[in-house]
Amino acid sequence: MPDAEERDQLLHLLDLVASGASVGDVVAAPAPTRARELALRITHERDAHLDREAALSALLDIARELATESDPAGVLDAIVRRARILMRTDLAYLTLYDPERGDTFMRATDGSISARFQALRLALGDGLGGLVASTHKPYWTADYTNDERFAHTASIDSGVGDEGIIAICGTPLIVESHFVGVLFAANRSPRPFTREEVALLGSLATLAAVTLVQTRARADAEQAVKALSQAHETVRQYAAGVEKAAAAHDRFASLVLEGGGVDGITKSLSELLGGWAVLADETGERRSQSGPVPEDLGVPTEEAWGTGRLFEVDGVYVAPVSAMRDRLGTLLVGGVESLSDPDRRTVERAAVVTALVLLFERAAADSRQQERNRLVSDLVSPRGTVDDRVSLARSAGFDPHRPFCLLVVRGDVGTTTRSLLLSTSTLAGEDALVGAHDGAVVALVPGEDPDALAKSMAALLSRRSETTVAGVGPITGVTAVPEAHAEGVRTVRALLALGRRGMGGAATELGFAGLIVSSEPDIGEYVERVLGPIVDYDERRGTDLLGTLTAYFAAGASPRHAAGQLHVHVNTVSQRLERISALLGDTWQRPDRALEIQLALRLRDLLLTPR
Repeated sequence: MPDAEERDQLLHLLDLVASGASVGDVVAAPAPTRARELALRITHERDAHLDREAALSALLDIARELATESDPAGVLDAIVRRARILMRTDLAYLTLYDPERGDTFMRATDGSISARFQALRLALGDGLGGLVASTHKPYWTADYTNDERFAHTASIDSGVGDEGIIAICGTPLIVESHFVGVLFAANRSPRPFTREEVALLGSLATLAAVTLVQTRARADAEQAVKALSQAHETVRQYAAGVEKAAAAHDRFASLVLEGGGVDGITKSLSELLGGWAVLADETGERRSQSGPVPEDLGVPTEEAWGTGRLFEVDGVYVAPVSAMRDRLGTLLVGGVESLSDPDRRTVERAAVVTALVLLFERAAADSRQQERNRLVSDLVSPRGTVDDRVSLARSAGFDPHRPFCLLVVRGDVGTTTRSLLLSTSTLAGEDALVGAHDGAVVALVPGEDPDALAKSMAALLSRRSETTVAGVGPITGVTAVPEAHAEGVRTVRALLALGRRGMGGAATELGFAGLIVSSEPDIGEYVERVLGPIVDYDERRGTDLLGTLTAYFAAGASPRHAAGQLHVHVNTVSQRLERISALLGDTWQRPDRALEIQLALRLRDLLLTPR
C-alpha cells in the first residue's frame, strides 16, 4: 500500500491533471514514474483536444468575419491574414486561377516583403503551388529549395529566394469540384507541417473558396450561404462534442479525487451514453458493470486490440485499458445505436482514467501480497519464533489455532504466479492466507477436508488453465506448517507423475501412492479405509470374511482352490464372496481395487504380527 507521502503525491498529480496544469507542471511534480508517465499522456491528450478546440473556434471566427465582409479585396486580405495567424507562420498568400491563361497568379499576401514574389505567376505543375493547382491536392515541405518532388523554375525559385521562404504548405481552394485557387502558409525557417495543420489550412481554404465564389457569382450566393451554414453547424456540433467529452473527463477525474473506484466510472459511463458499460479484468472476468448487460457477453482477445484504440465488434464498443503496454483490462460499452466522435472520446477518456485507478489498486494489492508472501515463507521455512509467527498470521487475519488445510497450487507452464495468486486468493476467501513460495502458491484454508478442498480448487482454477492442487491436513498451529508443506509438495509431484495434471487430491486419497508420498504414512488409517467394512462385519457376526478374502487371493482368485485351503465347500466360498461384494462394492475384484485390498491385507498382517 502506498505510504502517506506517495498517496499525497498521486493525489497532487491527479489534481494537476484535473485542473489543466501544463506539461511542465506535471513533469516537475514529485510522483512515481509510471503515474507521472500516465499523467503526461493524459495531459498531452488534453492539450491536443484544447488545440483542436481553439482551431475550430478560430475557424468559426473566420467564418463570421468572411460572412460579414462585402468587399472582394477585403475578403482576400482577411483570408490570408487569418491563415497566417491560424497557422502561426511568417507569411501567408493566395493565388487565384486564371482560366484564360491556364495558370495562377498572386492575388493577396500577408507578411510578404518582396515585390518580385508578390508579382509571381505559377504555371500548372510548376513549383509546389503549380503542383497543388494541377492535382487539386495539398502539398507541403519543410525545405522547398532542396525538395526534388517539385518542378523548380528560375522565376519561382528567384521569387521564393528573394522572400527568404524555406517551408511551404499549400492547399487547393475548391468548391463543388471547381478549382478556384491555392492558399499558402510559409515560413522563413525550416518547419515540418503536421497533418493536423494541413487539414486546418484545408478547412480555412474551404471557407475562403466559398466566399470567393460568392463574389464571382451572385446567382450562387444563396447556395454558398447554405454551405457556409452547414460548415457552421458542423463546427458547432464538434465544439459541443469536445465540450461534452471534456465535461465527462472532469466527472471521471472528480470520481477518482473523491475516492471513487471503477464502479463509479462504469456507472457514469452508462449514464452519459444511455447504454450499459462493463469493465473486465485482464483474464476476461467481469470486474464492474452498470446497466442491462447481456449475459452472454464475451471479451475480445488481446489479438483483436489492433492499435489499442476504441473499436467496434458486433455492436459492442471495446476500449483496451492499458498502461505502458501492460494490459490491465477491457472497457466494453453497448446498448446504444452508435457512438459519435465526442462519445468515442468519452469512452477512451474513461479507459485512461480506469487504467490510472487500476494502477493505484494494483500497487496497493501488490504491496499487501508481498507482505503475505513473506509471511507464508516465514511459516513454511520456518523463520522466527513460534510466537512471532502466530502474531504475524493473526495480523494478516488468519487464525492458526483453528483447524486448517494446506494447499500447494501449481499452475501450467504459461500461467503467471501473479494471476495464480489472484485467482487462488479469490477462491480461498478472506479467512485464508495465500502466498507464493518456491515457484508455487501456498494456501492455508480453514477446514478439515483437504481432499475436497484440493479437488474443488483444482476444478475451479483449471477452467482457465490446467492447475494441480495438493491438499494436506487438517492441521493446527504454525509448527505443523513446514511438514505439511513438504508433504504437499511431494503430493503435487505424485499427482503429476500419476498423470493427474489439472486435478486435485490429498495424499490420503491416493491409495497406496499416498502412503509413498506421505511424510508420516498412517498405515492403520489406510487399512481401515480399505478393509473397515469387512473387519466390522466379522467382529459383529463372528465370521471370518477376512480369512476367506486372504485365501481367495492366495489361491489366484479361484473359489475352488480357496475352498480347498479353507476346508469348506466351494458354494460356501461363493456365498462369502457375495457378502464381500455387498460390503466392498461390486468393483472390488477389478485389478486396481484388488491390488489395494491385497496390500491392505498384507499391511494388516504386519501390524498384527508381534515384534
